[in-house]
Amino acid sequence: MKLLTTELRASLPPLYSQENSKDPTIHVKYFCPWSNWTWLVTEGSQDQKDFRFFGYVIGLEEEWGYFVLSELETLQGPGGLMIERDLYFKPGPFSDVIQRFRRERGQ
Repeated sequence: MKLLTTELRASLPPLYSQENSKDPTIHVKYFCPWSNWTWLVTEGSQDQKDFRFFGYVIGLEEEWGYFVLSELETLQGPGGLMIERDLYFKPGPFSDVIQRFRRERGQ
């Protein structure tokens, strides 16, 4: 599966465009099928030969931060599993997305 399609790349707001928003829009959700890691993307921009995202990362901790496409594309789990893009994800304000996410996980 392609994590960042041409259409998605073109539709993502550039880095820092939502930095003053109290409730930024989440545009993409990536997840790790062999663990609980999830990346909720608010923005992204080309960064030399890579693509840099900003978003909310749910892993060992939950925090806002930067991550790059090459990291997501090279992570590999048991049986060759790779990071996936949630094809059924509906973009929305962070407050709605995180509430939906926690409800789905029974939190």
